Amino acid sequence: MKANKRTLRIDARWIAAVLLVALLVTAPLYLKDSPYQMAVMTGAFFYAILASSWALLAGIAGQFSFAHMALAGIGAYTAGLLGRDLGATPLMGIIIGTLLAGLIGLIIGLLCLRLRAAYLALFTIAFSELFRIALLTEFQFTEGSNGLQLSKLWEAITGVQEYYVMLALLLGAMAFMYWLSGSRIGLFLRSLREDQEAASAMGVNVVRYKVLIFVITSLIAGLAGAIFYHVISIVTPNTMEILQMSLVIAMAVIGGIESLLGAAIGAFLTRIGLEVLREINIFGLQIEFGAWRYAAFGLLLMFTLRFAQNGLIHPIIDRLFIQPTRKETVAKRAQTDSATAREGEP
Repeated sequence: MKANKRTLRIDARWIAAVLLVALLVTAPLYLKDSPYQMAVMTGAFFYAILASSWALLAGIAGQFSFAHMALAGIGAYTAGLLGRDLGATPLMGIIIGTLLAGLIGLIIGLLCLRLRAAYLALFTIAFSELFRIALLTEFQFTEGSNGLQLSKLWEAITGVQEYYVMLALLLGAMAFMYWLSGSRIGLFLRSLREDQEAASAMGVNVVRYKVLIFVITSLIAGLAGAIFYHVISIVTPNTMEILQMSLVIAMAVIGGIESLLGAAIGAFLTRIGLEVLREINIFGLQIEFGAWRYAAFGLLLMFTLRFAQNGLIHPIIDRLFIQPTRKETVAKRAQTDSATAREGEP
C-alpha cells in the first residue's frame, strides 16, 4: 500500500510538470491574435532563465554576483557586432557570444573567487558599470545609447516561432540546471554555500568548483542574452544597468532563492505582472501606473524579505510536492532503524 502511495505521489509531480509545460506550449493558440501579450511572455522566459541561473549561482552555490545582465549583454553585443561587421550568421554569433561570456566569467572567477563573496559582488558591480559605460562611449562601434541592431534568428521568423525558441531554451536550461544541482557537483556546491572551510577540510576543491559554477552560469546568461536580443532585434546599454540586474535578483528572491523552479516562476509572473500593471482598465476607467508599478513590486519584495525569506513560490512547491516525499523518506528510515534495532536485541 505504501509503495502505491509513493507511486501516485511521484506521478502527481510528473503530471504537474507535464501540465505546466503543456500550458506553455499551447499558449500561442490562445494568444495568436495578441502579438503584444505573446511578446511579453517571450520576454518573461528570458528573465526566468536569468533568475533561475542566478539562483543556481547564489542560492545553491552561495556566490553573489551582479554580472548576469552584463554577461547577457556580452553575448548579445558579440553576436550583433559579428553579424554587422563580419557577416557572421546569427547561429555563429550566438555560439561565439556564449563562449565569450563564459571566458569573461572564467576570468572574473579566477580573479575574485579565491576571496570572500563580498568581493565578488563589488567586483561584478564595477565590471557591469564599466562595460555599460564602454558601450555608451564607444558609440562608433556599438551605436551608443541608440542601441545595436541585430538580425532575426532566421529569415521570416514569426512571433510564435520566437516564443517557442525562448520556451525551448528555458526548458533546456532548467533541465540542465536541475541535473547539475542533483549531481555530485551540486552536492559540492551546497557544501560551499554552507561552510567553505568544512568543505575544504573534507577534500572539496573550493576554488575549482566556485569558478566552475560561475563559468556555467555565465555561459547560460550569455546564451540567453544572445538569443533573446536576436528575437527583439536590438540591444542597448540601458539593459545592463544595475537596476535591471537588481530586478533579476529581486525576481529570484520573490520566487525562492534556493529553488530553481521557484526563481523561474517568480521571474515569469513578476515580469508579466509588471506589464499588466502598466495600464489597467477598471470598469472602463483607464489607470496608468507608470513607474509606480515598480513601487508595488518593491513593496512585494519588502514583504517577501520580512515575512517569507524562502520566497513566495518555493513554499507552495515545497508543501505540494517536496514535504510529502520528505516525510515518507523519514518514515522509511525510522522504520528501517527500528527493524535494525530489533534484530540487534538479544
